[in-house]
This record gives sequence, structure tokens and C-alpha cells, in this order.
Amino acid sequence: MGHPELAWSTALVVSELATNALLHGSLRDRLFQVRTTLRPKTLRIEVSDPRGERLPSLRIAEDDECFGRGLHIVTQLADRWGTRPRSVGKTVYAELDVRTDTAR
Repeated sequence: MGHPELAWSTALVVSELATNALLHGSLRDRLFQVRTTLRPKTLRIEVSDPRGERLPSLRIAEDDECFGRGLHIVTQLADRWGTRPRSVGKTVYAELDVRTDTAR
């Protein structure tokens, strides 16, 4: 059974994390990877890139800035998010709890 109530949040979190990987974590000729895993109680979104030294952090964007709000969106939509190192690079993950009711 799917969880269509998570579709919008999942799409937005994937978009934000993938955009961060592209803008801040990419290297020439190196790709980033997106992976989703659905477990009974959690949907986990992982985006891995080759730049382990560039960890994401929340920041306050000025009103006239085009960037700097993505992790705030992730923080609002995800129940948890964080990073973990890889042998090459890092993985940024976000987890959305699967609820039995459709309220989010």
C-alpha cells in the first residue's frame, strides 16, 4: 500500500536536497545520488554527493536573496534530518514519519 499523503512533502524534500547537492556538493564528472526507502513507520530520503567537507547548515536568508531557504523547508516538512559521512562525500537525509491517519 502506498502513502499518497506523503507525495507532496517527499517531492519537495527531494527537490530541495537534490538542488543543494547540485549547487554545493557536486564536482566535475561526479554525480549525486537520490535514494528513498519506505519502512513501516518511516519514509527516508537520502541524497549523497562527493563533497564531504561541505556540510549543510541552516542560515537566515535576507529578504532579497534567491537562495538560503531550502533547509528551512526541509526542517518544516521532515520529522528529522541530518548528515552522515561516506568513504567519499556525504549523505544528507530526511525522514518523514508514516502515520496511520492522513493528517500531516
